[in-house]
Amino acid sequence: MSTTLDAPVAHASTTEPARTYLVKTLGCQMNVHDSEHMAGMLEQAGYVPASPQDAAAEAADVIVINTCAVRENAADKLYGNLGRLAGTKRTRPGMQIAVGGCLAQKDRAGIVERAPWVDVVFGTHNLDVLPVLLERARHNERAEVEIAESLQVFPSTLPTRRESVYAGWVSISVGCNNTCTFCIVPHLRGKERDRRPGEILAEIEALVGQGAIEVTLLGQNVNSYGVEFGDRAAFAKLLRAAGAIEGLERLRFTSPHPAAFTDDVIEAMAETPTVMPQLHMPLQSGSDRILRAMRRSYRAEKFLGILDRVRAQLPDAAITTDIIVGFPGETEEDFAETMRVVEASRFASAFTFQYSPRPGTPAADLPDQLPKAVVQERYERLHALQQRISLEENQAQVGRVVEVLVAESEGRKDGETARLTGRAADNRLVHFAVPGGTDAPRPGDLVRVQVTHAAPHHLVADGAAPVVRRTRAGDAWEKRQAGDGHEHGGSGDACGTGSPAGVVSLGLPSTRR
Repeated sequence: MSTTLDAPVAHASTTEPARTYLVKTLGCQMNVHDSEHMAGMLEQAGYVPASPQDAAAEAADVIVINTCAVRENAADKLYGNLGRLAGTKRTRPGMQIAVGGCLAQKDRAGIVERAPWVDVVFGTHNLDVLPVLLERARHNERAEVEIAESLQVFPSTLPTRRESVYAGWVSISVGCNNTCTFCIVPHLRGKERDRRPGEILAEIEALVGQGAIEVTLLGQNVNSYGVEFGDRAAFAKLLRAAGAIEGLERLRFTSPHPAAFTDDVIEAMAETPTVMPQLHMPLQSGSDRILRAMRRSYRAEKFLGILDRVRAQLPDAAITTDIIVGFPGETEEDFAETMRVVEASRFASAFTFQYSPRPGTPAADLPDQLPKAVVQERYERLHALQQRISLEENQAQVGRVVEVLVAESEGRKDGETARLTGRAADNRLVHFAVPGGTDAPRPGDLVRVQVTHAAPHHLVADGAAPVVRRTRAGDAWEKRQAGDGHEHGGSGDACGTGSPAGVVSLGLPSTRR
């Protein structure tokens, strides 16, 4: 059980330099947003972000690893990071290492037993204790482990250091009421807890007031929003209300569950211009028999029917998905059904995973676990199919004029190609050329470009110079780059400013400055 803690107090004295921090994120968008809260709390407590050079070298006074527990290799990633940091810590007196997130909630004190150089372990339900546990560990010169069994403070009420000024995450709920047999998230995140609509809209308005023009609503199952206060139409209402906020230009959400996806949500998407023509709809399997074994309360034809109704009202919608290959007992016939549904769905892209048993989930104890070689071979066939479909769907974009939100930080090849990068309205990644002598748009600006080339995972626009619309989001980015002062307030702060030290990686598309 969690104990009551005093409020964190900045520990840097007037003569001692402020301690630096780095937050490393492993996992989903929810983890990324949690990392923003961790960074905000640390800054409120007197820490400062590590410089880009120190962040790259992992040379910070405090390093926080925010973990995931969904995949089998999650522990390998954590302990690989911790093993590397052990050597750094030996050469850096006073350095502290903290581990939070889903794997911390699951493994608890076992993390310190396996890696005794870790100073703090905290869970998904008590993010707010991080600064105090760091102070306590320094004072007591021993590891501090505190895992709460239920949500102590709704994360959105915590201080937040937003990585981006032009786009932000807003949580509408935490936890999940589903019982998918492969998933450990409900065990680690708890039952669904919904925020009140007014709190969500106020946070979006605050973000927009600070320069953001794009917001993504987050939840383990966003379209079940409202279950806690008994309104089945709450999510559709929320989309309409959020989409009407003045100054917001792009509204996205992730992830819905097919079983709870209703036509009023499709109508809200189609009738609210701010809601982008993009949908991430997890399929998991195309076999009804496997869906039953997964406790996914929909069947393949219902799933395909949802996609048909979405495309009837949003013909240009790009639909993406998640698929698990090799679930226990999956036969070649079951896999063939998945291939059939994927072919029919025409996904813009898919996140495909090889099933891995997670201790604590019902599927881990099922008979007929498949040999690795069988799973690998099926995975490769599915990957090849989706690569073909993704390429064909992207090739259909060639010649279209799309509006791209320019993104921050360097793209992997943007320096070599003299291109900038961003996301189209349907969330496709677009690399576009800026001819010499043209003023480059800023991150947060919007550009209209014509697609000239397609690859499975991106589009290229190398034709005429982009038509640039300078935005207040670009102004906010420019202001931040100029080093204007800012504060990270208390409850509900949606600060969008801060040093671009790369403390939290959002995985956003990128641009060359």
